[in-house]
Amino acid sequence: MTLRFALLTALVPGAAMAGDLPAAVTDDAYLPVRRAEAELGQLLFYDPVLSGNRNISCGTCHHPRFATGDGVSLSLGEGGTGLGPDRTPDPANMPEQRIPRNATALFNLGAREFTVMFHDGRVEADPSKPSGLRTPLDEDMVQGFSGVLSAQTMFPVLSADEMAGHYSENDVAQAVRQGRITGEGGAWDIIAGRVAAIPAYRQRFEAVYPGIETGEDIGFTDISNAVAAFIAFEWRSDDSAFDAHLRGEAALDGAAADGMDLFYGEAGCSACHSGRFQTDHGFHAMGVPQLGPGKAARFESHARDEGRIRVTGRAEDAYAFRTPSLRNVTRTGPWGHSGAYSDLRKFLAAHTDPKGALAAYDRGQAVLPDMPSLSDWQVMDDPAEVSAITEAAVPGRPLPEQRIDALIAFLTALEDQAAIDGRLGIPAAVPSGLPVDR
Repeated sequence: MTLRFALLTALVPGAAMAGDLPAAVTDDAYLPVRRAEAELGQLLFYDPVLSGNRNISCGTCHHPRFATGDGVSLSLGEGGTGLGPDRTPDPANMPEQRIPRNATALFNLGAREFTVMFHDGRVEADPSKPSGLRTPLDEDMVQGFSGVLSAQTMFPVLSADEMAGHYSENDVAQAVRQGRITGEGGAWDIIAGRVAAIPAYRQRFEAVYPGIETGEDIGFTDISNAVAAFIAFEWRSDDSAFDAHLRGEAALDGAAADGMDLFYGEAGCSACHSGRFQTDHGFHAMGVPQLGPGKAARFESHARDEGRIRVTGRAEDAYAFRTPSLRNVTRTGPWGHSGAYSDLRKFLAAHTDPKGALAAYDRGQAVLPDMPSLSDWQVMDDPAEVSAITEAAVPGRPLPEQRIDALIAFLTALEDQAAIDGRLGIPAAVPSGLPVDR
């Protein structure tokens, strides 16, 4: 602790002592990234060529305009047109359903401690597996992914509602429907072939990966690794007012300091939102309302989303979802695995009383592009389903409104505008020549 920081901290009423706080973020918290690989990944991230119908990119649902999300509760992928809250169903190719879960923020996913991905943790680092990863593909998971972030980035291309397209619409969708994911002629192989056929991409891959320069084919894992490098480089976020506080450069004061004291003290937020990125990477049932299609296998007809239990099979994991990092959280709404809350203050209040909040939920909090043909409230209209979510929820710890205001002030101190804007930005064009979402 510097002398200046010690003096500032002593002068701030209610400020948490440095020993109660996480260590400052340093370079060693992150995996190394090569800029040339990140620049290649930037083009791929924004290029619709990775989608089955060549009409959706990663950036469609994870856009810097919306702090790496898309500003809606549940996204419209295939069958949608436009961007963010303005995205609407295409009358010529209507979506079959909304994407079941809220588009997650992408900040700091290149940090070493992020070894579990997705709301339910279905992609995890697992040294016992040949690929080093445990994923829904199980033993069919191929080797060559650089890590969990690389693996995560390429599962959306297999989803009919996200990027693959619907059955029979294109060769990728057909391969997915037939269960051909890996290997020659599989969905990933088809996408890699598309990219390899574009000379500008081949030149860039040869410059970044020595094996390709000496004659190896561009593999799907090469694409995935480049996209992961871009995400890690573009949205590293550790230059907020809170980070300055941790580095001893400028102490937080006023409501932000009061909120920090609450967060790391009486309110108990740091029990789950712990560590340098405010997450324990664990799974907790917070009673978030369920809307949209839920998560169901093809042979199931329900609309519930039971979260982590679908990965582990353990009863105690019912309705539990991964603790998100809170970097830039004030900008990444709507909040919750289902995007049920568009008001962060109301979301925080719900966290202090999960069971009571579920019973009093205001459906007007949801931000859902109009699709009259869909039933978004099947679970919430069923008392038995609501009861199951309520029973699984953790106990509450109610706080008066002024303390929630202080927590909001502290969360605002986690904003890092440079990270929100991104470092490389949106490319002017992509090698496929397809339109770029802006």
